Amino acid sequence: MRVVENMVCHMGLSEGDLRVIVEMSNDAILVFSEEGKVEYANRTAFEFFGREGLLGSSVFELLGDGVREAFSALRGKGDKVCQELCLEGIGKVAYACFFLMDDGKPRRFCAYLTDVTSRREFEERLRASERRYRELFEKVQEGVFISTVEGRFLDCNQAFLEMLGYETKEELLEIFIPTDLYVNPEDRKFLQRQIQQEGYIKDWEVEFKRKDGSRITVLHTAHAVRDESGRIVGYEGMSVDITQRKRLEEELKASNEFLKGIIESSPYGIIATDMKGNILIFNRAAEELLGYRAEEVIGKMHISELYPPGMAKEVMKKLRSEDYGGKGRFSGELKVLNRYGEEIPIHLSAALVYRDGKEVASLGIFTDLRPRLEMEKRLQETQLQLLQSEKLRSLGEMAAGVAHEINNPLGGILLYASLLLEELSPEDQKRKDVERIVSEATRCKEIVKSLLEFARQSSPDKELVNVNSAINEGLLFLENQATFHNIRIVKELDPGLPPVYGNVGQLKQVFMNIMLNAVDAMHGEGTLTIRTSLSQDVREVIISFTDTGVGIPKEILPRIFDPFFTTKEVGKGTGLGLSVSYGIVKEHGGRIEVESEVGKGSTFRVILPAAEGY
Repeated sequence: MRVVENMVCHMGLSEGDLRVIVEMSNDAILVFSEEGKVEYANRTAFEFFGREGLLGSSVFELLGDGVREAFSALRGKGDKVCQELCLEGIGKVAYACFFLMDDGKPRRFCAYLTDVTSRREFEERLRASERRYRELFEKVQEGVFISTVEGRFLDCNQAFLEMLGYETKEELLEIFIPTDLYVNPEDRKFLQRQIQQEGYIKDWEVEFKRKDGSRITVLHTAHAVRDESGRIVGYEGMSVDITQRKRLEEELKASNEFLKGIIESSPYGIIATDMKGNILIFNRAAEELLGYRAEEVIGKMHISELYPPGMAKEVMKKLRSEDYGGKGRFSGELKVLNRYGEEIPIHLSAALVYRDGKEVASLGIFTDLRPRLEMEKRLQETQLQLLQSEKLRSLGEMAAGVAHEINNPLGGILLYASLLLEELSPEDQKRKDVERIVSEATRCKEIVKSLLEFARQSSPDKELVNVNSAINEGLLFLENQATFHNIRIVKELDPGLPPVYGNVGQLKQVFMNIMLNAVDAMHGEGTLTIRTSLSQDVREVIISFTDTGVGIPKEILPRIFDPFFTTKEVGKGTGLGLSVSYGIVKEHGGRIEVESEVGKGSTFRVILPAAEGY
């Protein structure tokens, strides 16, 4: 009570007011003597220390001997000393303020104790969190930064320094971001506009400058830092150096472009599929070979649609066999279908593509065999022509010798048979026999003449020849013959046909020989169609003779140009007409082609080089 009375006296408050204030305080209040004996404790103090017998106890036991130094600093009334105390006995931390209440004899002291245990724990947790944040900030491998709107860095981690080539943070904080960091200062303005609109920017690819001036490409992510009013005052973010990755991407892209260029420029069709048969690659050569565009087939067409029925499965079966070049490989000739359903002969080199030992795709290289087959056909024809030429040359040399040897005796036979015929009267029974001798000798003379023409070695004089006129002149001579009376002649002659350079007489002989053979094949009745035209490359004149005759059997077709070969009856042909024609056309730098089908007729095609300049 004495303590309260003293407090009432000193503070000018009523006892009741003071008790209410002291008892309602959230702080523990202790009043104690100079010896440290507790004379008063409020309700909060009992709760703070968690014990009943506070009055009379020693404040030094409650608060520790360390408070003695605080007391020694209190010299006069009203002096105050505050300090933080760790009360291990009760496991609490208190913020204690001591002041001298009465400097008389004896002196009295008062202590206000605020429980700061929870706050201290929170502060420790906060400091620990800050330490962890700082450790994360410094140890993260990506560059982390904080900057102002004006363009200065406030903070950054070590990774950001290393990425930009700065040794100390102080160096970096001195730079002006728009001009010293960005390769293109306009990029900084773009970032600010983006963050102003969206509040952030994410994975933005931009170029930065390092301290030494070299450039790096980064993925930049940043967000706005705002004040209490919502105004943007800075930026926080992260930058990831992707220069190496970018370089690898460019190299990979260049490599892919190079490989794509090889595939696209390949003269052979290249087609790749997944293991379901869906087309993944279809190059330009494949487009030209099959008539499809790549966009029509990639991801839209199954590979089996490019083969005849069942062929795709057969190819895959062979690819998985050991018998066709080893497992996963196949090479062979087969046929594919173009977009019009036409079969095209090709050579296929195919392989399976493996990943981790599993089939993931198939690749095929398609080589068009048509040029090769056409070349082989022409080569075969050339070989036949060379063989024919050699035959003709040998036979010509022989024929020339034979003709000269026979010609003189034949002349004598004809001379004496004619004289004998003149001496016989018309009624003489021997006259018919002599006439037969004259007729047969005359035929032999014609054969010898043909042989001489066949064997002629010198080239005839040549000039510009109008092919249409040569045909018409030959027809004018032949149409009056009896064998042509029931033959319908159809002429389809190109009026714009250029001339050829040759001997008009020999060319007429060729045309007439072919027309006579056509009439013989029709047995005096049918249609002979004669066409002239110019080749697509405008380099050759084409003269075709199509009859509706019996046709030529395949087995004798290769022999029709052989000398003395004939299918006519004995006495009705020498077998030299086509041989002579062949030689003449060859001498003119041309060729003869034949198409025939038994029962339907034949077409003989004379192909001559057009004269230059026309």
